[in-house]
Amino acid sequence: MSHSPQTPLLDKVSFPADLRQLDKSELRQLSDELRAEVIDAVGTTGGHLGSGLGVVELTVALHYVFNTPEDRLVWDVGHQCYPHKIITGRRDRIRTLRQGGGLSGFTKRSESEYDPFGAAHSSTSISAALGFAIANKLQGQPGRGIAVIGDGAMSAGMAYEAMNNAEQAGNRLVVILNDNDMSIAPPVGGLSTYLARLVSSGKFLGLRELARKFARKLPEPLHKAARKTDEFARGMAMGGTLFEELGFYYVGPIDGHDLDALVPVLENVRDAAEGPILVHVVTQKGKGYAPAENSADKYHGVPRFDVVTGEKAKSKAGPPAYQNVFGDTLAKLAETDKRICAITAAMPSGTGVDRFAKAHPDRAFDVGIAEQHGVTFAAGLAAQGMRPFAAIYSTFLQRAYDQVVHDVAIQNLPVRFAIDRAGLVGADGCTHAGSFDITYLATLPNMVVMAAADEAELVHMTYTAAEYDDGPIAFRYPRGNGVGVELPETPQKLEIGKGRVMRQGTKVAILSLGARLAEALKAADQLEAKGLSTTVADLRFAKPLDTQLIERLMRTHEVVVTVEEGAIGGLGAHVLTFASDEGLTDVGLKIRTLRLPDIFQDHDDPEHQYDKAGLNAPDIVATVLRALRHNSAGVEEARA
Repeated sequence: MSHSPQTPLLDKVSFPADLRQLDKSELRQLSDELRAEVIDAVGTTGGHLGSGLGVVELTVALHYVFNTPEDRLVWDVGHQCYPHKIITGRRDRIRTLRQGGGLSGFTKRSESEYDPFGAAHSSTSISAALGFAIANKLQGQPGRGIAVIGDGAMSAGMAYEAMNNAEQAGNRLVVILNDNDMSIAPPVGGLSTYLARLVSSGKFLGLRELARKFARKLPEPLHKAARKTDEFARGMAMGGTLFEELGFYYVGPIDGHDLDALVPVLENVRDAAEGPILVHVVTQKGKGYAPAENSADKYHGVPRFDVVTGEKAKSKAGPPAYQNVFGDTLAKLAETDKRICAITAAMPSGTGVDRFAKAHPDRAFDVGIAEQHGVTFAAGLAAQGMRPFAAIYSTFLQRAYDQVVHDVAIQNLPVRFAIDRAGLVGADGCTHAGSFDITYLATLPNMVVMAAADEAELVHMTYTAAEYDDGPIAFRYPRGNGVGVELPETPQKLEIGKGRVMRQGTKVAILSLGARLAEALKAADQLEAKGLSTTVADLRFAKPLDTQLIERLMRTHEVVVTVEEGAIGGLGAHVLTFASDEGLTDVGLKIRTLRLPDIFQDHDDPEHQYDKAGLNAPDIVATVLRALRHNSAGVEEARA
């Protein structure tokens, strides 16, 4: 079928089946239109931009060549999946990205059959694609597993663990290495493109198999030599020897924006009997949009912006971001303490370690997407007398839990865990929420767990952690900006396991942990207005608990409510256990625990998320009123 250049092709492509009806000569126009649609959509909603722009042609080529969704296409991390979403039936909703009730910013199984696997943490795609490939093989079903993984994600050991086990999948597994940052390839040009097409062709593979069969009949030393000659000849010309050693047939590098090169190679790979196969594609983040191409971060994650100028919407001036408070505080402490060092897992600016690195470059370590290594590396530093801070998002620290237990806690090593993005995180949704760290850390012997109520408390907790050498210690703090309190000039060393009373009352006690303190104080105001005298305590520590303070409040108040930004099993569970052990529940005391609900909460505005979670001031008030049996109407009445 043919179209005039003026006819918008994207309007005719709702699903990949429509795309496969186009002529190859029309794919360039479609890609240009798709890129423009992505730019316009993200300009409206904000989100990940540069990574998606870099894979527009690759997205078109993959859906054109392979039979999706029967061929299972898995995008690693998924922040580059916006073009994919547009041509898989979701264009009409693309401007709802990352908004409440709208499309996820990542792939999501419940959203589309074209999202066979939810991915938002890095380096999982090859394992998942291998699972799809082997399942189809075992069930006698057609269909491949196709993983698209970036070069940054290849820094994680999980990718190599998967590749090391991929041989059984045969040609059902295709890995696309999207190389947009690292220089692991020779220059991409006419020769490399020609070689890639040659070695992926059926004729070449057929000759190669004949040579293999012949070589097998040779004596073993000659057989080995023939095999190595084949591998290293192609490795010297094209790279890829490492992947060959892992059992993959390597093809590339290919210009990921040249459809005339990309489509024929993918067709050869699709039709090849050889496998598993790794196709090395070189792309450019932000491709086709000058502001993104010229930006240092290639517009990786952006707020709303003007599509014409590229100017990003300016956020209102306000308090400093929590991660910057941490980074600046740690950098200042390290001026006089040469033992302090900082570790991040590919998130230097997200954790504030970039600020530390500018001041102390020899003591800052970005280990890449390798949280497991980062934690054990920190343990080694601590064992040798350093004071390491492992600055890792709560959701990513989950990936290193065995190392936290085995390499840090059991050995009682003084690793400091700076846990960013604690609590709910808004547009990134459940995959990035810091919901579980209180529970999974406070359950460990030897561990100290703190939670900052505001940015001033974060300064104190950073200093407290630096000075604590008796074992592992963690402090958590939320995403975004602080609440606007004045930062202390001199940090205070907190007494381990001791909270503070923010206001004193007589009937109701609210025990707050972390950044819900402001809502707890609002709730206290509302309860006082209803004639209920209310104490508010900032416990500061989930472990060890301030048992003296908690027992005193339980013995002198009628209702005690715990409030935390964490899942069940955290502060509330520890307080209830303490009360039970001490017999404090035997005297008619009413204890209630407020925590995150036992669900994975979808992306939304953070305030709406906390509303749905029942962790805002009206929810605290309603909980108290129900406990006192003064009111059965719940939150609605409390809000009135």
